[in-house]
Amino acid sequence: MNAAMTLPVISDASSLEHYIQSVNSLPLLSQEEEVELATRLQQHNDLEAARQLVMSHLRVVVTIARGYAGYGLPQADLIQEGNIGLMKAVKRFEPDRGVRLFSFAVHWIKAEIHEFILKNWRLVKIATTKSQRKLFFNLRSMKQSFASLTHKEANDIAMQLGVKPEEVLEMEMRINGQDMALEGAHDDGEDGYAPIDWLADDQDEPTQRIERRALENLQGEGLEFALEALDERSRRIVEARWLAEEGESKTLHDLAAEFNVSAERIRQIEQKALQKMKTALLAR
Repeated sequence: MNAAMTLPVISDASSLEHYIQSVNSLPLLSQEEEVELATRLQQHNDLEAARQLVMSHLRVVVTIARGYAGYGLPQADLIQEGNIGLMKAVKRFEPDRGVRLFSFAVHWIKAEIHEFILKNWRLVKIATTKSQRKLFFNLRSMKQSFASLTHKEANDIAMQLGVKPEEVLEMEMRINGQDMALEGAHDDGEDGYAPIDWLADDQDEPTQRIERRALENLQGEGLEFALEALDERSRRIVEARWLAEEGESKTLHDLAAEFNVSAERIRQIEQKALQKMKTALLAR
């Protein structure tokens, strides 16, 4: 579906505002239109229907991505990752469930942004305290559900991690942005479905534990050690993307122009470089 769909592109930092204006001007769908399009996609693999569903919800991605501005990552990249999550949601959306696509897509959008932050946030926030880093990487797995933490749950987590309850609640807000209910509200006693009904719980897989361990070492001497494992071009990309001063980081398209290659090629080099850095740290 991705290859056949043309979405608005954020080519550089100056075009971000124009992109936001463009997606906010796109028409919203009524529930009837949404069901019709989703049914066409589900039954006939209608890519034009998929395109309309995605385009009408791009503004949702922008709104969610803004909630993660505090991590210092480029807003354009957060939006691009969120768009991937939106397309995954559209592909999996089942109109006969009785849930609006907006509600269903929230989790998929956030899941992609979360993974992006988990892979890259440590490279930006090197000066963050150890307790905050521990809280960030453990909070999702320690939560009992997607619902907001109660004060008792926050106190319990704070005690286990050695931080203050208010720090737990603040971190939850930073991770979730302006969160929306993913649990179904079934006060009427009838059976219903919520986005969480479709989602597998893979937040504590061994691969994620290994990644957290590698990222935990990405600071101080560990960061310099990892950077030394890279070739000159890969190091330039990592440093320009994640280690530049605030407001001076480069987008994929900035670096694509610098190296005269495509933005996708820069993304590939970046991901290989980050993986190489993590491997180097694990081998220490």
